[in-house]
Amino acid sequence: MSVPEGFQPLLRSSPLLDLLGPFYSRRDEQQRLVVAVRVEGKHCNHGGTAHGGLLGTLADVGLGYAMAFSREPPQPMVTVGLRLDFCAAARVGDWLEVHTEIDKVGQRMAFASARIRVGERLVASASGVFHLP
Repeated sequence: MSVPEGFQPLLRSSPLLDLLGPFYSRRDEQQRLVVAVRVEGKHCNHGGTAHGGLLGTLADVGLGYAMAFSREPPQPMVTVGLRLDFCAAARVGDWLEVHTEIDKVGQRMAFASARIRVGERLVASASGVFHLP
């Protein structure tokens, strides 16, 4: 399946992301990191829609990477809390993008929110709290 123009393989991966991926990223017009994945059969539940675990992983990776790479040098962060609200279903072939907003970065904690979309359609909203070790 095709990858939209401007997206490249995700700059960092892990064994879990390698198993679930491939994941992609690009910078948006405001230079914020956008993380994305094309929904495949392996991502779906018995109902044929993207599993909530995939959306949770996408939210965690999108929020965490956007926060980490918003600083120079990149700042490692550990997820403390993640909230995810499902709004619509995603199906095989859908291109899921997570768009983030960094709400606050303090000395020990950071806060961000995100919208997971297929095109203009909102699939889920998320918020995360991160510890800066």
